[in-house]
Amino acid sequence: MKVAMLQLTSGDDPYANLAETIPLLRKAAAGGADLVLTPEVTNLLSPDRARQTEMLKPESQDPTLAALRTEARAAGIWLLVGSLALKGDDPEDGRFANRSFLIDPEGEIAARYDKLHMFDVTISETERYRESAAYRPGNRAVLVQAAGQPLGMTICYDLRFPELYLRLARAGARLITVPSAFSTITGKAHWEVLLRARAIETGCFILAPAQCATHPAPHSPDRQPRQSYGHSLAVDPWGKVLADGGTVPGVTFVSLDLKAVDRARSRIPSLKHGRPFEGP
Repeated sequence: MKVAMLQLTSGDDPYANLAETIPLLRKAAAGGADLVLTPEVTNLLSPDRARQTEMLKPESQDPTLAALRTEARAAGIWLLVGSLALKGDDPEDGRFANRSFLIDPEGEIAARYDKLHMFDVTISETERYRESAAYRPGNRAVLVQAAGQPLGMTICYDLRFPELYLRLARAGARLITVPSAFSTITGKAHWEVLLRARAIETGCFILAPAQCATHPAPHSPDRQPRQSYGHSLAVDPWGKVLADGGTVPGVTFVSLDLKAVDRARSRIPSLKHGRPFEGP
């Protein structure tokens, strides 16, 4: 399987972001990719709740989703839209959804996944995140067939919860996607090691397209610009990094030897060795 990961620097204008995404998507398709992946919040990354409220749409009206479905159909590819920020489905709740989509080669939505774990952390005195204030978490894991392979869908902060990945692997996943917008501080410290750990634990290929660099926010000039770590990674089931997207926008291609899943799991069959235990 040939995979292409798009690395983006999405800002607070969905139409400008789409204009940057489509040429990279077409480049990936022209390069022969069977599966193309975009990062978390492909359509809009903004620290400004008012800007989000102004620009975000419900799923049925989102222009990025409609355009990317058209592109997938035209290219005849599988497309993992890492996630889109969308107006929520529950008007009483009022929070947005952070939703990943798998699009099939006919442009149809094969699966949806809403991010389970919300990034509510204080990294430093100047860098704080309260994702649950703006986004409603999902409540179910998703496993789907993509290009003939069982694929588990996750998003960014999910990466720190290994039980989700083990459940996907035990349910049959051979590929797991981790579209992200990791912060630069935690990215330097934890991004690669966590992705490699999840690959080793599950015996899966881990595919993690990422946002990178400083995100433009011209409509919120009084806000501190957000920065993302980049380094879109593909990791094999033995924990080897197969490809690294660096720190600038672009397309990273990688070919996957799908037999590597069986080889890794036969050498260390830990998925079969779990045992019930008591305590603490």
